[in-house]
Amino acid sequence: MNKYYKPEAIATYPTVAAFVLAIMHSQTNAHLLHLQSRSYAEHKALQHYYEGIDGIIDDYVETYQSKFGLITNYPTTYEAPAAPLEYMVGLSDYLKQARSSLPQDSELQNILDEMAALIDRTIYKLRFLE
Repeated sequence: MNKYYKPEAIATYPTVAAFVLAIMHSQTNAHLLHLQSRSYAEHKALQHYYEGIDGIIDDYVETYQSKFGLITNYPTTYEAPAAPLEYMVGLSDYLKQARSSLPQDSELQNILDEMAALIDRTIYKLRFLE
């Protein structure tokens, strides 16, 4: 398990607000890692992620808020990432574990599937492309 996404964090913050904030941070983190990368393939994989996740986050939050009301209790924690592949694998693990504590409405779960697919494609690019 990666230091950024620990199972106990889900137990501590089982809220949609905490999940949304973690995914929003993933956009910033991917952008930071993109700017620090010395590998063209890594640079482009991270760019694809941070550009792609923005609309997906927005879709999730707007859909959630239409059903459950405004999210107003965002946590105030932040940790900068270290290694791109480790970070994205940890993010994938976090999403898998967080799903059960998030609303199970099919439209929200479908948006989570889009997030998972984008994360998985990014992991593929970071692992196998040069």
